[in-house]
Amino acid sequence: MDKQTLIDKLNNDLASELSAIIQYITYAAKATGPYRPQLAQFFLTEVADEQLHAQFLANKIVALSGQPTTVPHPVAPADGNRAMLEAVLAAERQAGKSYTQRALEADEFGDKGLTVQLEDMVRDETSHAEETERMLRDWPL
Repeated sequence: MDKQTLIDKLNNDLASELSAIIQYITYAAKATGPYRPQLAQFFLTEVADEQLHAQFLANKIVALSGQPTTVPHPVAPADGNRAMLEAVLAAERQAGKSYTQRALEADEFGDKGLTVQLEDMVRDETSHAEETERMLRDWPL
């Protein structure tokens, strides 16, 4: 794994985190129904974690002499609370897979600190996915 390839992959992860921030803010605004306050709060609470991930990635990219992206990936369109939760679940699962792969690549690159931080981010994304799965379990179709 060469440095530029790692920077490119971290920038792809950063674009995903920027997208997640937008997704959560947008979905909080779009939540409806009797559980709207709780669902909106759930979405907004997740913003802080994604923002910390984005800040870490941007800082690491700069530390590696790269330029952090400012362009997020597209946000999955979703109409309705269940569709928004399903889109969030898909994004969190993908983030967990991406960070698992990136941790292996960081280890190959020889950056133990990055490896450990990415493994912590896998834990965060897994926790987010599990919480979303639990919310969807009895959510009406």
